[in-house]
Amino acid sequence: MADRIKVLIVDDIPETRDHLSKLLGFETDVEVVGAAAGGLEAIEMATKLHPDVVLMDINMPGMDGITATEQLAAQVPTTAVVMMSVQGEADYLRRSMLAGAREFLVKPFSSDELTASIRQVYAREKEKLSRMAPVVAPGGPAGAASSADGTGPQPAMVIAVFSPKGGVGRTTVAVNMAVAAATLGRKVALVDASFQFGDVGVLLNLNPRNKSIGDLSAELQAGEAESLDTFMITHSSGVKVLLAPPSPEQAELIGPLAVKKVLQRLRQDNELVVVDCPATFNEPTLAVLDEADVILTLLSLEITSVKNMRLFLEVSDQLGYGADKIRLVLNRADSTLGIRVADVEHSIGRKVDHTIVSDGRSVVYALNRGVPFFLSNREAQVSQDILRLAQAMTGPAAAAVPTRVGEKVAKGPAAKKSLFSFRS
Repeated sequence: MADRIKVLIVDDIPETRDHLSKLLGFETDVEVVGAAAGGLEAIEMATKLHPDVVLMDINMPGMDGITATEQLAAQVPTTAVVMMSVQGEADYLRRSMLAGAREFLVKPFSSDELTASIRQVYAREKEKLSRMAPVVAPGGPAGAASSADGTGPQPAMVIAVFSPKGGVGRTTVAVNMAVAAATLGRKVALVDASFQFGDVGVLLNLNPRNKSIGDLSAELQAGEAESLDTFMITHSSGVKVLLAPPSPEQAELIGPLAVKKVLQRLRQDNELVVVDCPATFNEPTLAVLDEADVILTLLSLEITSVKNMRLFLEVSDQLGYGADKIRLVLNRADSTLGIRVADVEHSIGRKVDHTIVSDGRSVVYALNRGVPFFLSNREAQVSQDILRLAQAMTGPAAAAVPTRVGEKVAKGPAAKKSLFSFRS
């Protein structure tokens, strides 16, 4: 039989302790190893019993749950805390997560919510410990990490979807590419890095309470991202989504170091990380672009979009981004708009790597329903273009060479033609 999850219950109300003990007594994979009436008693019992999970009430006389959780994190680091409170405000949630809690339950909660939280927290902690523990080869030195084929698990590729101009379909492409990659069997995370006015939740019809990167901000400011999974939402497509804060002022809480911490953590747990960036250069956006393996840069067949793309390519050179890190994606490619793809390539001085056909009817209809068009109209040409893009990004050579056949145009005086020097 599998190991049972050892649980310590901490609550100053005897009836609550008894009720929780009875609820958990029906679970064959859970064992209540003790019950404490306060924070000090909880710490003493936890150091002796080493429970897997502590159910901790937040408001208790003497030492409260937050202080007790902080001390448990230092003295019994292998024990995970699930905080319980009648208060569901975001401030309580942030303070709990900053103290080291792994989950937050608002009283009253159901038996299913309780057991699901315990099992999820336990599973995450076991997975984290397994990643931290070195795998020692037979006869090898202690601490020498290895695997059966001599290599460890490969970290996920981070794809930043960016455009130097708004209104070119950046979020739509990011969302649908992530969904397409998930249908290819990849473990995909999608991050809405437009922290002020993010739209990923709208396109996926996701709008949960207290489930965004803003609710993780207190923990991120402390340099941690241990509770990241708690704030991610699994879409029906299988994509795990980290939404932008629900209000623009919360964007100020997300700094560049926090962004890098989130992406580094997501690398460990996924095969592909797609980040929807805003059409602005600010510190968090630059942190995403620095961390990304590939920057999918969108443009359209508009003179302003082409102009901004030229400026971005010049800036990317100054930032030290290699030519193979930037992939140009021409969205809404339609030759009837008066500008040809060859004209765009001639103007910006390099080839377009991918094109996505213009299909406003399918795209807008899906957007207004909150369903990615890749799921609602899989056979459409725009969906097939997105699928090819996802395949290119998830292939083994995705980060190594440009996917479009053709030479790279060298940067230099010969490549710097006038923006308006299109052929008639």
